[in-house]
Amino acid sequence: MVVHDGGVEEDQEGSSSPSPAATAAEAGGGGAAIARAARPPRPGRDKRLGVRHPLKHRRFRAGGKTMSVAGAREVGEATTVAEATAIAAPEVGDEVEEARYICGGWKSDDGRMSCGYSSFRGRRANMEDFYDIKSSKLVDKQINLFGIFDGHGGSHAAEYLKKHLFENLLKHPSFVTDTKLAISETYRKTDSDFLDAETNINREDGSTASTAILIGNHLYVANVGDSRTVMSKAGKAIALSKDHKPNRKDEKKRIENAGGLVIWSGTWRVSGVLAMSRAFGNRLLKRFVVADPEIQEQEIDDDLEFLILASDGLWDVVSNEHAVAFVKAEEGPEAAARKLTEIAFARGSTDNITCIVVNLLHDKMDLDSAASSVEQS
Repeated sequence: MVVHDGGVEEDQEGSSSPSPAATAAEAGGGGAAIARAARPPRPGRDKRLGVRHPLKHRRFRAGGKTMSVAGAREVGEATTVAEATAIAAPEVGDEVEEARYICGGWKSDDGRMSCGYSSFRGRRANMEDFYDIKSSKLVDKQINLFGIFDGHGGSHAAEYLKKHLFENLLKHPSFVTDTKLAISETYRKTDSDFLDAETNINREDGSTASTAILIGNHLYVANVGDSRTVMSKAGKAIALSKDHKPNRKDEKKRIENAGGLVIWSGTWRVSGVLAMSRAFGNRLLKRFVVADPEIQEQEIDDDLEFLILASDGLWDVVSNEHAVAFVKAEEGPEAAARKLTEIAFARGSTDNITCIVVNLLHDKMDLDSAASSVEQS
């Protein structure tokens, strides 16, 4: 059963979307001076592709609650976690331009977890982030799946993943019995299916996928690209995925062994083009830019408090530790997810920003485990 997913659709020709601008707060003496920031340049540049995109304004398709949020104050990087939790949310008085967030919340049918999601186009001309949340039951096991898909070169690949990746995974015959094998095979097959389905062979769409798959009390985090999943465990921020960057030692070796090059062009890029080493799509670079996921498995215990899945629009400007601190400072995952997108925008993120915060409700899990033990005895 599909619980919720995120998407975009184009405006009618000739329409325009507001381009959010940020303000900068400069502390001095006993007050603060607020200055209006310049609009971002047009068209926007995708930092991961060494090319400019055609300017096509897009808007969100309704899915969660659409919220109008005032443009945020510029928030400086806090030097400690304590300072991070003390940073205030954007205020209406700091408005420079209205920004539209898609955000909302969800709770699993079995009551084991709740989540909040927030997605924002930000300063980019196009919205290329997608997200997906699904819940199902297989072989008497509760399945919950969360995914962030960050497109580059266009939105086609990310949208395809939102529509098909989890659907394909749930259909894999070994999904419950050999989950890691099912994930690896499904991700590679979905990548191949996307390339086969893409009729325009000149289109170079690609997408990341950072996904959290929960089967009962087992958590599998599968990552392709530079989106990221972070958990809070016993109060500590721990990354459950490692960004796939071309200059990562093992990734650079893999690319070069396949006959490719890692070249500096503003940042390290595969063949001087793509600033990530793994992705779905990217037909012309497919020999080097693979969709093989790196998978981490965790047993869910009382120390595992919550998960944060996000596109690099968040991680470019917010550290793992500060993201966890911001979530802890909010009441509920919905407010926390929205706060993360607001903070990333306020800190000057130039990318789309999408995140999912998943709270694990251990009281409910403990009750279910106790009930199961009584039934078996």
